[in-house]
Amino acid sequence: MMKRKLIYATALLFLLLAPMGVLSQDKAELFKETYRKAEAGNTEAQCGLGRMYTKGEGVPQDYKEAVKWYSKAAEQGYTEAQFYLGGMYHIGLGVSQDYKEVVKWYSKAAEQGHELAQYFLGGRYKFGQGVPQDYKEAFKWYSKAAEQGYANAQFNLGWMFDKGEGVPQDYKEAVKWYSKAAEQGLADAQYNLGVMFGKGQGISQDSKEAFKWYSKAAEQGNVHAQYDLAWMYFNSQGVPQDSKEAFKWYSKAAEQGLADAQYNLGVMFGKGEGVPQDYQQAGKWLSKAAEQGLADAQCNLGMMYVKGEGVPEDYVLAYKWINLAAAQGDENAKKGRDILKDMMSPAQPAEGQWLSREFIPRR
Repeated sequence: MMKRKLIYATALLFLLLAPMGVLSQDKAELFKETYRKAEAGNTEAQCGLGRMYTKGEGVPQDYKEAVKWYSKAAEQGYTEAQFYLGGMYHIGLGVSQDYKEVVKWYSKAAEQGHELAQYFLGGRYKFGQGVPQDYKEAFKWYSKAAEQGYANAQFNLGWMFDKGEGVPQDYKEAVKWYSKAAEQGLADAQYNLGVMFGKGQGISQDSKEAFKWYSKAAEQGNVHAQYDLAWMYFNSQGVPQDSKEAFKWYSKAAEQGLADAQYNLGVMFGKGEGVPQDYQQAGKWLSKAAEQGLADAQCNLGMMYVKGEGVPEDYVLAYKWINLAAAQGDENAKKGRDILKDMMSPAQPAEGQWLSREFIPRR
């Protein structure tokens, strides 16, 4: 869930800087009119003025001025301003980042039913930012936002039921909430729903339904869905066997850096499955996966160096990769390392061992 923090922050920044909507007047004129109303104490105008300063519409962008006007409206109980003020403290725009202030203002807006404030407040409890970590409180606020139809909250609620965070584990409830978010097009939810169908958790096992949801998520770029979709094509699960389609989806996942997909792509190039045999491409993709620390890729890459297939014949580099795989418990690598030693000069194993010790996975 570490990436989820980034998603929260990125999504919030988008909300703060998103267009305000249709402007019926010239931006400069609209700013003047909004400013006049804001000075007269109109909370909607004060919040609108904050948005204009935030985005630089009709006036130079000025986050401090935005905070000033959000604060005026927020102090008077204007919900939208409370949410945006919390967001400014969350990202650190115009003020120093301060999670206690974040929680304070999100809480005020959330209590008034603001679904995004409820969602982001749930996140603060989940990660213990500005408040002690409390999964039950996170669950409470995600639930409120989810009940209002907010897809990200529905996904997080499904995740909590799935993993038993803040609530007893309940796969049926997880499926329920993943489904709601998936139907709204959220790729993460579509992927997780596919997993539930694939494993038969909370719902009858159904490979065709798993394939359906993996496909939707994969088309949106979800790397794990792309990998699982490729696996289903390759192994004829929920769809007729199709090595070319498997290759297509492994390629997409591999390009995004998924080590398992890079390994499978390397194997397909090496065997000529779904693509013409190409040892150089096999070596390329096995190298990428091996550099990330994947034992199977390290073992296979080592064997390629032994044979000089797609890479130069090099027993020292072969020993390095096979030794790294063996250190992870790969039995084939252990056997291969012993055989390789008999093929090497007395000094070469020590050199390969040194290269193994110097190796740092690229993740």
